[in-house]
Amino acid sequence: MDFFQSIESVFIGNGVITAFLFVGCIIWISYFISNKFTNGKFHGSAIAIIIGLSLAYLGGKATGGTKGLADITIFSGLAILGGSMFRDFAIVATAYGLDTKELKKAGFAGIFSLFIGVILSFTIGACVAVIFGYTDPVSITTIGAGTVTFLVGPVTGTALGASSEVMTLSIAAGIIKSILVMVTTPFFAPFVGLNNPRSALIYGGLMGTNSGVAAGLAATDPKLVPYGAMTATFYTGLGCLIVPTILFLIVNLL
Repeated sequence: MDFFQSIESVFIGNGVITAFLFVGCIIWISYFISNKFTNGKFHGSAIAIIIGLSLAYLGGKATGGTKGLADITIFSGLAILGGSMFRDFAIVATAYGLDTKELKKAGFAGIFSLFIGVILSFTIGACVAVIFGYTDPVSITTIGAGTVTFLVGPVTGTALGASSEVMTLSIAAGIIKSILVMVTTPFFAPFVGLNNPRSALIYGGLMGTNSGVAAGLAATDPKLVPYGAMTATFYTGLGCLIVPTILFLIVNLL
């Protein structure tokens, strides 16, 4: 066994560690590109997501598989890193330690923005699902949940028993929303008065996608990130709570 075969066997034998190392390298490259070529205006998180999606497509195309790069043996750990266990951990970790008293600092407008943001995003996604021919309440609700955030989509789909194809669509919708928020926030910020903590709290409640809001505000003004991220976190929790329950019942009645 030569040197390269030895290295390969180490990587394959430690798949999850290899996956963390691989993702870490992508993030480093993404932020390097963001800082050096866009002066931080196109956030590193957005670039990382685009690179990840592109590599997943190329990996699936090359292997003819269904799990993207995870179908390549050396990257098999990505299947665990991108699986439901880490997804659910991310939801819990994001919300862990937050005090509901902090939400009151945003006042009635901040709380109101959470409900408006979730319901508006869900309604748009549900309407798009109907336009594209989905008629059963489970599929409509799951795709609508995906436009809330790409975390609420699979949580709702799992709770309602949606098909894997519909859950994939919901995740894709959430990722597209996240990227759009990341990219457009710095450009629209001056026009909507996104320059103070109160407006950042409301913005996080309206947009909701935690990664998109945090990255967009970081490119706008890093000091605003904690405020937007706080209400965006509550947004995800609220979506996981009311979408598979109240909103699903409404869709089912309609």
